[in-house]
This record gives sequence, structure tokens and C-alpha cells, in this order.
Amino acid sequence: MQMDELQRLLLKVERSVFRLETLSAYTAPGEADLVRAFDEGRPLPPRSPDSDPWLRMVADSVQAGSHWSRVHVLDRPLSDYLRFELLGYHGNLMAGEDVRIADRAVAPAELNGLRRDFWLLDDTLAIEIEYDVDGRRLAMKPTTDVAVFIDQRDVALKHSVALQEYLPLVRHELLRSW
Repeated sequence: MQMDELQRLLLKVERSVFRLETLSAYTAPGEADLVRAFDEGRPLPPRSPDSDPWLRMVADSVQAGSHWSRVHVLDRPLSDYLRFELLGYHGNLMAGEDVRIADRAVAPAELNGLRRDFWLLDDTLAIEIEYDVDGRRLAMKPTTDVAVFIDQRDVALKHSVALQEYLPLVRHELLRSW
């Protein structure tokens, strides 16, 4: 499955979209310049539904009544990429997405089993995502056998906090980027 196929599926969602993220770094071709600018301390362009087609899609879906959420399960100390991503999630919030963080240091036993990224659409279709060691997406595999993904989502949500609640907890790590 390719990204355009995933996007077509996301456009058809009727009730809910959930995304579990588990890596400390992702390597996406469209982010390379932004990550470099962040690492160099340069200001990043603001992301909003007005300027980003992906966020526009999310905002439109939320306005139509779908609930979008994600949990990023992470380890501390924060990687440079995670610092970039945590600050970049503000665009997702503006689009109406519920962004949450689950810190493995808080609930290591419960969160240890959450090591694979996936999308869960309307609780009827899961898309498992496979990455290489550098965080490059290798494959996305859809399945209608969703029970394990629903369980993992529920664990991640139970042990997560809202992004805005988490950011003050890691303020000292984020300040390195300002």
C-alpha cells in the first residue's frame, strides 16, 4: 500500500482515525529540509489547515464528525527528531486532532509491547507500518483482523496524556531547540 491509497481510505472514514507512533525518529523525504532547519535553530514555517493539505484533510474530516487521535509512545531523553515532532504537532491540534503522548518511563511494563506503528480506521481496518532502522517507511499492510490493534490503542490511550499536558514536563529538553 502506498500513501495515496492510505489517503483515499482516510477520506472515507466515517467515525474515527487512530494513529500509533512508536519510533524515536522518522525519515520522511518531505521533512528533511524542515528537520535540518530545526536542528540549525532556524524558525520553521507554521503548519495549519490553511497551509498544509494533510492538515486540511484532517480538519475537514473532523468537521464532518470523525474523531482523529494519535498517541506517540516515546522514550526519554527525547531524540532531536522527537523534539522537532513534539513542537510540530501544534498543526495537528489546530486541525482538530487529539494528540497524546505515552512516556515509557511512566508505565514501562504496560507500554513495552507497543513497538509497531499503525493506523486504525473506524475500528474495522488496521494498516500496519513497517520501517527500517533509520525510520524510513518500507511497507504498509492493511488487515481487517483488528482486535490486537484495538487493544494496543486502548493501552496507549490509557497510559497517555494530552500533548499540552506533556510539553511542560519536558520543557527543559525542548528549550534546547529555541
